[in-house]
Amino acid sequence: MRILLLLLALSCSTLQAQCPVWTPAHAASEMTALEKQLSEWDDAYYRKGISVVGDERYDALLQTYQTWQRCFVPQSDLRQPQLAQGGKMLHPVAHAGVRKLADKQAVARWMTGKTDLWVQPKVDGVAVTLSYHQGRLVNLISRGDGLRGEDWTAKAALIPAIPQRIPDSSGSLTLQGELFLLMNGHQQAGQGGVNARALVAGAMRRTSASEVLSRVGVFIWGWPDGPATMQERVAKLSEAGFTLAASWSQPVSNAGDVEGWRTRWFSQPLPFVTDGVVVHSPPAAGQYWLPGNGDWAVAWKYDPVRVTTGVKSVDFTIGRTGKISVVLNLDPVVLDDKQVRRVTLGSLKQWQSADIVPGDRVLISLAGQGIPRLDDVVWRVSQRDPPATPQAESYHSLSCFMLTPACRAQFLARLVWLSSRNGLAMQGINRSSWQKLMQAGHPEHLFSWLLLTPEQLSEIKGITQPRAHYLYHQFTFSKQMPFKRWVRALGVPVPERALNAMEDDSWQTMLARGESSWQQLPGVGRALAQQIMAFLTAPQVRPLIAFLEQNIPARISAPHHGS
Repeated sequence: MRILLLLLALSCSTLQAQCPVWTPAHAASEMTALEKQLSEWDDAYYRKGISVVGDERYDALLQTYQTWQRCFVPQSDLRQPQLAQGGKMLHPVAHAGVRKLADKQAVARWMTGKTDLWVQPKVDGVAVTLSYHQGRLVNLISRGDGLRGEDWTAKAALIPAIPQRIPDSSGSLTLQGELFLLMNGHQQAGQGGVNARALVAGAMRRTSASEVLSRVGVFIWGWPDGPATMQERVAKLSEAGFTLAASWSQPVSNAGDVEGWRTRWFSQPLPFVTDGVVVHSPPAAGQYWLPGNGDWAVAWKYDPVRVTTGVKSVDFTIGRTGKISVVLNLDPVVLDDKQVRRVTLGSLKQWQSADIVPGDRVLISLAGQGIPRLDDVVWRVSQRDPPATPQAESYHSLSCFMLTPACRAQFLARLVWLSSRNGLAMQGINRSSWQKLMQAGHPEHLFSWLLLTPEQLSEIKGITQPRAHYLYHQFTFSKQMPFKRWVRALGVPVPERALNAMEDDSWQTMLARGESSWQQLPGVGRALAQQIMAFLTAPQVRPLIAFLEQNIPARISAPHHGS
């Protein structure tokens, strides 16, 4: 009972974390808008045979709507695709479906104690029932809701892969399988789903014939009340003209075997699109097959290459040169064993062009070296509440050398750069260290930390006395750094090559340089020379240089590499 209560508590807390912070009226408005869109897509897909949106996006938004139902109208039945109303046929045996398992450990637990286990690729297509009577095909029915589906019998004659007659005259025979788009060496790892399922579904639902039907295959994975063992089933299926199951069914005895085939089929060229593997154990008798009740088979899907998630908030980061970057804070999702909570969108202009606000749903993938990347905006909420935006014109290379409320972000970025390996190389001083000082009102300007005493540092909240002495030591030691290090710390836009070649050993010699003198240094052209001179003579910078001249002993730049 305690474990059950704990699981319920965890489930509730997880759901609560996914629930948007909306008023009932706001939630109703957003749900109405999304329901309208889903209904339009259902109408196009199920009644007109037209796929106007990819499976990935539809499935993600249907899941989003169902989450909102759990959040705001928990008493309602979860929305399901709105199937066509006409032509419903009862399946001879219901489609039970397969339970999705999350990982190898879950597969291992499910396999415990079971025998005669086989693994097959999870073919990404459209599930159907094929009914034969005395060897002749009499019905082809779409899966529908598992109990009833659409009558697609007329289309079966246009699909060469479906035998119209089979060598079986024993009576009625029911098979369940997948209609899929025949592929030539499809590699799931590199090519993904290519929207193959939607092409097949669209062709089956159109009233007119489609050339796509000639490229449709059939993979039989279910034979209610069929032969007792998988070996017998695939042999009989091959005799009947359904040969794929024999080629793509492998016996397994443990989760390691399943993982091996899952990995192999993910990268191996296949004749169909897949989205995982299915592990089969001996099924129950057909009379017990009900939607959602098929625990004799489970699916272990491939990790998604891209996932849809919600935008919780939008943050703006300001770099030391004044460049504004936009970061989206996300509902946490897992991609390739990496938990993703944030994604960098780019510049302020890119964010404004993308038009993303909290509540929107976005598609995320991993770029090179596992860096999260925004691929698309899947859904925009109807109530647009953009966050307060920093004024781009207020931030530039000559702004925020002083600590002010509007300058906290850029000023912090300048300090972090100053203490990094690129600047004064202060050991053990990072962003957190500077934030503590800033919260106490220090430093007032970019270099005023040089005047702080150990007593002043120890009075700052979060800084112990030993830590205060350590900071003071680092600050004092920085005074011994070569002159060129202070040029970097100030942020003078001199290229690395030019700085290394420069023989200046004081601010006065640097300030005495003219435009032509700057251009003699490697990597410095006319425009950059003018930019350097404008920086050094700016009214925001000259007081800082004067401060350094007064508080830093004159030193000759060290000739060693990296000075």
